[in-house]
Amino acid sequence: MRLIILALSLLLISAAPQIEFEHNPSRVATPEFKFKNIPSPSKDDAASKAKLMMIDGVLDGGSGELSTVIDGLVPKSQDDPGGNMYFNAGTMGGRFLMDFEHVLDIKEVVTYSWHPSSRGPQLYKVYGATGAETDFKKAPLRGVDPVTMGWTFIATVSTIPKQGEDGGQYAARLSDASGSLGKFRYLLFDCYVTELNDDFGNTFYSEIDVDAK
Repeated sequence: MRLIILALSLLLISAAPQIEFEHNPSRVATPEFKFKNIPSPSKDDAASKAKLMMIDGVLDGGSGELSTVIDGLVPKSQDDPGGNMYFNAGTMGGRFLMDFEHVLDIKEVVTYSWHPSSRGPQLYKVYGATGAETDFKKAPLRGVDPVTMGWTFIATVSTIPKQGEDGGQYAARLSDASGSLGKFRYLLFDCYVTELNDDFGNTFYSEIDVDAK
């Protein structure tokens, strides 16, 4: 089933933005979240001051609050449910909104995750909006393309490995050669499961950093 998920994710990936990711296998991953090229999670980025809103989906009973992804804290170990945000077991993920309360020029978005097995990799789409677009709707539910409600599609991010170990830490950085992903007040994250072999394919999202110019 992982090959099916991987194939679907590759079909969705946008060619315009630059997407890079790094993987620390479980045997070398530590709570410091150290990567070769991508910085460790920040405690003072634009996301840390944003407001979050669940649009569609339900968090798992063991998950931390939605705000866990912007609190500047990271999990203490590779299996720390309360130190991560993840959607309910057996579901196909969900959507949530990040509101900066004013328009920012977004330079890059970095997402971090950590789990010893299939909840480590990431698969999500991200959209942006100022809120002033024609026909803008702030909270499009699953099954509705946000683009039809005024949102701008930015990219699909997939860190699903083609082979080898799923578990460990992942950092995915989304940027653009121009230096800007766009000017947005809102970011919408549409998160998907990374495997269909069992009910436990929803990613343990540890932190999301947003760097504004």
